[in-house]
Amino acid sequence: MADVGGVSIAVFNRDGEFYALHNRCPHQGAPLCVGELTGVLTARGPGFAFDWSRDGEFVRCPWHGWEFEIVSGRSLTDPAVRTKAYPVVERDGELFVDLGRAG
Repeated sequence: MADVGGVSIAVFNRDGEFYALHNRCPHQGAPLCVGELTGVLTARGPGFAFDWSRDGEFVRCPWHGWEFEIVSGRSLTDPAVRTKAYPVVERDGELFVDLGRAG
C-alpha cells in the first residue's frame, strides 16, 4: 500500500509485473491491499470436473470476498462494478503510479 497524492493505492506484484488499484473496495470500503491474490475456478460441466485458471490475476476483498481483476479493476462477477486501476511504471528500481490515467 502506498499513499500517492492523498490517494491510497494498493500495489500488486504478479510475476514481476506491477499493478495498482484504488485501495478501497467499492462495496463497503475494505482495504484491497490486504486481500488475497487469487484466480478463477470454473466447472467444465456437471459433476466434479473443475478448472483453475488466471492464477494471481484477481484480488479478493478481505471483508466480503468481492473479487477484482488487478489489471482493469473490474469485478469478477459484475464488470459494471469496479475500482480504479492505475498504470504503473518501473524506472531504476522505483515504481511510479500515474493517477491521471485511471482506467
